[in-house]
Amino acid sequence: MDLQEYPDQDMMFLALADRLASDLRRALGRRERALLVVPGGTTPGPVFDILSDVDLEWDRVDVLPSDERWVAEDDPRSNAGLLRRRLLTGKAARARLVSLYAPAEDPEAALQALSEAVGPLLPVDVALLGMGADLHVASIFPDADRLDEALASDAPPVLAIRTPSAPEPRVTLTMPVLTDAMSLHIVLIGGEKRVALKRAKDLDTRQAPVSALLGEAQVHWAE
Repeated sequence: MDLQEYPDQDMMFLALADRLASDLRRALGRRERALLVVPGGTTPGPVFDILSDVDLEWDRVDVLPSDERWVAEDDPRSNAGLLRRRLLTGKAARARLVSLYAPAEDPEAALQALSEAVGPLLPVDVALLGMGADLHVASIFPDADRLDEALASDAPPVLAIRTPSAPEPRVTLTMPVLTDAMSLHIVLIGGEKRVALKRAKDLDTRQAPVSALLGEAQVHWAE
């Protein structure tokens, strides 16, 4: 595991935003459009703030949430809404957001259309992910109802997930999409996440889904 430790959060956010921008520039040198996968939640917000002001050919970048709660974009819990507020602003406003939500009663009704939208964009060029204290990544939770399907090597690009850990259904990118990312980063803050990370290395992927990524990812941690 490639673990990068920082003396404080501000230094980590600056370094990580710079690394993501560099990775995106390299990706844009390889192909016409680059696919950036990012998480929701509060941890990556400062990274988004910095990255959104970076000079980049944002009009050639597609931004895709790693997962999404099945709520409308104007809901405070929507990852797409967070990305519009914190990342797709400033210079990055020219990027294209690819949503994992559609106006349907449940995600299964829209899953085929979502897969058809995501599939042609793959593989992921740059991915930034978080990790829960329960060792979930994206919405691949250890107690998810379709955990084995999400982890399978032949999993579809996106999958609907339900878990006792979350109040609403979710749509998530599956593990093969994440492991195939050309550049993969995981951002963590605090002692609890550091202890959880250490524990994940000794568990299998069903107990610790994030463990499937630790051999490929650069992990960024600050207290």
